[in-house]
This record gives sequence, structure tokens and C-alpha cells, in this order.
Amino acid sequence: MQYPLYVHRDGDTGFRASFPDLPRAVARGHSFDELKRNAQEVVELMYDRSEQLIPAPTCSTSELQSLDMDDGKGIWMFIEINLARVTSKAVSVQFSLPESLLQRVDAAAKKRHATRSTFFTLAAVHELGNRDEEQLP
Repeated sequence: MQYPLYVHRDGDTGFRASFPDLPRAVARGHSFDELKRNAQEVVELMYDRSEQLIPAPTCSTSELQSLDMDDGKGIWMFIEINLARVTSKAVSVQFSLPESLLQRVDAAAKKRHATRSTFFTLAAVHELGNRDEEQLP
């Protein structure tokens, strides 16, 4: 999949890049080729054998340029991340919702630059956290 990276100069000899869709992933390299290789490795290290869902990439240039990370001092580039090299422990589930509720979920997920799956995962984690807190003495 093509993921956007925001690339800055890193000193005089290299580059540093951040993924808007993968907030904790940061890649560095002395050249663009090295930066791309390191970006793939960072994603593999973060998500391989993880229960984290890998979010879909943001493809809208206007959405990317409106993000806080775009300080006007870097450039946007899209790089191919081979997700076939990442083994996820996430499982697929199927359930039904009223159509109007699903539309609201999709709108909220889009606003957060997240996928529907990420939205439901975060909602479940939040709800379970609240339940755990209620059970504390």
C-alpha cells in the first residue's frame, strides 16, 4: 500500500520522516532509498505479530497538508509499504448496525484519519477500560 510520509532534512547528511497514519513510526536515512528501506522496517517492527490494526493510508493531499505535522519545511512523498511481510494477530469479526449509526462511525473515523476497524477497536478498548474502572473497589 502507498503510505504518505512527511520528510524533513535531518542535519546536513540525512532525512527524517513521519507517517501521519502510523503516528509512532519514524524513519531515518542518509538517502531517499535508505529512508524507504528503513520505513518498511519500522512498520514491520511495529506491527509484525502485533494485535494492533494497521490503519489504511490517507490518500488525500489536501487532508495531509492540513495536518499539524505539515510545517511547510518538509515534503510529502508516498512510499510502498509491503504489508504482506507483516503478520497480524488481529482477527476479523462481523456484526450488524443500523445504517445511520454506521454512517456516523465512518464520518467520525474519517475525521480522525482512521479506518472503521480502528474506530471500533478504540471504542472497545475505551468501553472495556471504563468497565474495568467500575469494578475497582
